[in-house]
Amino acid sequence: MKKTVFVGALTAATFGAGMVHAQTTLETIQNRGELICGSNTGQAGFGAPDSNGVWQGFDVGFCRALGAAVLNDPNAVTFVPLTSQTRFSALASGEVDVLARNTTWTFVRDVDLNLTFVGTNYYDGQGFMVTRELGVSSALELDGATVCIETGTTTELNLADYFRVNNMSYEPVPVDTAAEAQQQYLAGACDVYTTDVSALASSRAAFAEPGDHAILPEVISKEPLGPVVRHGDDQWADIVQWTLFALIAAEELGVTSANMEELKAGGNNPEINRLLGVEGGFGEMLGLDNDWAARAIAAVGNYGELFSSTIGDQTPIGLARGLNAQWTQGGLLYAPPFR
Repeated sequence: MKKTVFVGALTAATFGAGMVHAQTTLETIQNRGELICGSNTGQAGFGAPDSNGVWQGFDVGFCRALGAAVLNDPNAVTFVPLTSQTRFSALASGEVDVLARNTTWTFVRDVDLNLTFVGTNYYDGQGFMVTRELGVSSALELDGATVCIETGTTTELNLADYFRVNNMSYEPVPVDTAAEAQQQYLAGACDVYTTDVSALASSRAAFAEPGDHAILPEVISKEPLGPVVRHGDDQWADIVQWTLFALIAAEELGVTSANMEELKAGGNNPEINRLLGVEGGFGEMLGLDNDWAARAIAAVGNYGELFSSTIGDQTPIGLARGLNAQWTQGGLLYAPPFR
């Protein structure tokens, strides 16, 4: 018995002596003074550098909101362009702190790859784009077509399923990036370019003659896109998740980048007060200060403002809110209560 106790005590002592405080993701970012965000290799409207080399877009805006929340500086963000093949390994290895680049939430990615999808920031679906001169008005007319498809994506699997179910054949033209897909499609290497409808709209907007290209009416899959973090750091997952929810809730509650400072003075809406740190101490629960959400909203606006300025119907991308409208407006967008 004494020997067992001794061995147990020795093991505990050895373990304790060998323990090293593991730095959390938040501590790493704050010590570094910089958030590292995994982005797209270049998708106009969602994530791409402008003519001055400054990253712009809907997903980029989310990372800047996150930078404002944790570092009080929306510009303290480095964007690392990642392909479909490199994005998950970059996140798993710690090369990036968060992935925000049109990534679909699936079972295998969530469970088998040990990733955490913190929410959906864009409800998308897979579609098809063709040149108008091809004379095709439906995806069901694409039997025998050559199709440009980005490898390592859910769209590759959806494409195979769709053609199989509809007893059609196709010849894949595999590409590594969206840019390569666009080049091959415009060069005539494939009849069809398939990916998420939002990405097709983004690509078409950048073409010299966007009116020469049609996005077919069929949407063949569910593609819930959203930010992703590694398993194993619940605090960081909570921060990323509730920053997204803060932008969504702000739109629902009528909090904008323009009226946020006025509302921060406090009012008679308790949920707005909790969101903006006037009461409740919610920032402290995350390991931040209580102005975290106010800073995120001030940096990029609420969800609706960010959507409108980057990919909305008044931008070259021209996307309608659709499923990405607030739940009160017939959409799927919904943030849990700040309570």
